[in-house]
Amino acid sequence: MGELARQAKPLQIEDYGLIGDMRTCALVGKNGSIDFMCWPHFDSPSIFANVLDTTEGAGGHWKISPQSSSVCKQNYRASSNLLQTKWIDEDGVVNLTDFFAVSKHNKVLREKWSGSTLVRKVECVRGKMSIYIELCPRPDYARDQGFMKISEVQSEEGTYHQTLTWTPNNKDKVGSADIPEFHASFCTHDRPVSSPPKMFQHVKPGETAASNSKSPLSRARFDLQEGQQIFMIMCNRHVAPHLTKDLIMNLENDAYRFWTSWVRACLYRGRFQQEVERSMLILKLLTYDPTGAIVAAPTFSLPEAIGGPRNWDYRYSWVRDASFTVYVFLKMGFPAEAEAYINFIFARIAEWRKKAEASKGERHHLPLMFGIDGSTSLPELTLDHLGGYQDSVPVRIGNAATDHVQLDIYGELMDSIYLFNKHGKPISYAQWLDIRYLTDFVCEIWNEPDMSIWEVRGRKQHFTYSKILLWVAVDRALRLSEKRNFPCPNRNKWLETRDTIYEQVMQKGFNYDMNCFVQSYESNKTLDSAVLIAPLVFFMSPNDPQFVGTLDRILRTPEKGGLTSAGFVFRYDHEQTDDGVGGREGTFVMCTLWLIESLIRAAKYDSKYLERAQTMFETVTNFRNHVGMLSEEIALSGEQLGNTPQAFSHLAYVSAAINLERVTRGDFEGGFGK
Repeated sequence: MGELARQAKPLQIEDYGLIGDMRTCALVGKNGSIDFMCWPHFDSPSIFANVLDTTEGAGGHWKISPQSSSVCKQNYRASSNLLQTKWIDEDGVVNLTDFFAVSKHNKVLREKWSGSTLVRKVECVRGKMSIYIELCPRPDYARDQGFMKISEVQSEEGTYHQTLTWTPNNKDKVGSADIPEFHASFCTHDRPVSSPPKMFQHVKPGETAASNSKSPLSRARFDLQEGQQIFMIMCNRHVAPHLTKDLIMNLENDAYRFWTSWVRACLYRGRFQQEVERSMLILKLLTYDPTGAIVAAPTFSLPEAIGGPRNWDYRYSWVRDASFTVYVFLKMGFPAEAEAYINFIFARIAEWRKKAEASKGERHHLPLMFGIDGSTSLPELTLDHLGGYQDSVPVRIGNAATDHVQLDIYGELMDSIYLFNKHGKPISYAQWLDIRYLTDFVCEIWNEPDMSIWEVRGRKQHFTYSKILLWVAVDRALRLSEKRNFPCPNRNKWLETRDTIYEQVMQKGFNYDMNCFVQSYESNKTLDSAVLIAPLVFFMSPNDPQFVGTLDRILRTPEKGGLTSAGFVFRYDHEQTDDGVGGREGTFVMCTLWLIESLIRAAKYDSKYLERAQTMFETVTNFRNHVGMLSEEIALSGEQLGNTPQAFSHLAYVSAAINLERVTRGDFEGGFGK
């Protein structure tokens, strides 16, 4: 029997596709291995995390693949999140289809199936091929080895069934909802077998490079002939599905109809329609259906530089993502997702206001991120038993940045509310009272230092980006009060604060010798691509000489004092900036797309910027992986880095595509805050 663990080198970040059901998701490699999944929710402990440690299967995996060195192709079924992996050799062709069960009647499905259901279907469509399956769960971030109970094979009219039940060592720590069960069926399709298949068996220590004495590793081999199928389902214990070909077919058809029906509402029509629709499908996967939250990314501790310490947990919902999220979902024809997210955010504002008013004068900032259930306790821990992606340590879960003061979040929040009121539904008077309270708070704290968008772990500074977004917060509140005629007893104070912030940014946030905006009032010689946000939020015109100077400066290569390298943009120069983390990182996809949007806006007044914007956007498009996913960063060597797929990368991609299409048609109006 061939050893799957020895067949190939570890996969790269860009070698994965994503499947999910708006509660959790899984990364499926081009080799047919599920190497990352948290169960039962996005922010639950992982059950498979092989992407973070491949040593002796330490992280956990669920691999389905042939023993032979077959040609492999992976793609999504058109307009859906059903992932297909195909192996082809001279003797045969095998298709693997991976998906989570979803349907338009999701509530009924969840009541029947009690939680998420992951489906894996293997089918031999030509000739014959031997398929191996390794099931190696490592629940609780690979801290609970547990053991696997494998049932006897049951037969029924040419179909053979088996159940694999994982049992934790620490039953008190792992709740019943977190205990998965695996069901497998082998359908011979009217091709009788000489003897019943053994199907899954325990692997003894030393029989494979992926096993050790504590590993609940199970393996099966199937010699498939044309028409024969293998079905596997992962679900909560006690669901006990009766696994049949008709059941799998119904689940697959329901899931396909769900996704194709959903994405059909997408309003984008243009050159990059397939790419935009794929980004929207990915963004939908990152939403958490019970609350409307959207996770920044579904993974944790995938590194921003190989071997470096910049490894963070992104399985939470950042307030900062609000304006992009609302704008993109509304503009693309998905108002329900935008409204769900706004309701999630307003619930957090109401909680914050209640706490602040009860604190008797003690200041409380709005948390900058939340758990997908709205929680704010996200303690940061390191998992020292995991070796990290390509030895990049530490492996972190939780996020200490939740305690940071990042004042820019008030601007992104207010921009999203303003956009929703304009393009979605009018906000209520009760919601206005929360907004008024928040704006009064901004007028009190706007002149304080913070840690800003990049969540530095060094000293607080007066970051230019934060000041621009604080201006946005007050500006949108004023616009909203005027458009809706809401009572505004502190209007004069708001007007004064907005004007004061603007003039301070122009005086202290701009380096006249360099002719560009800088990172902070303190770091006034450091270029920072975050200031590209200025025209996107209508802080200033894209043809203003001070912004044009900034744009031209950022477009230079790092060797010439800029931030752009081979069509991608760095956040800032790490040699000039001590952000309290150390190490280096790749170029940022989001910053690159902000630069593209700025070029698009500037092209309205100077056509030379349009060709550059188009070229850079095509470059980003070409760096999406084989199934259209974008991570947080692109390395100088070209591979994807950081957690994947990243919501902000895809949100910014869609926004840039919208506005690039507008400007090429000659009807560009701009995007955010208008």
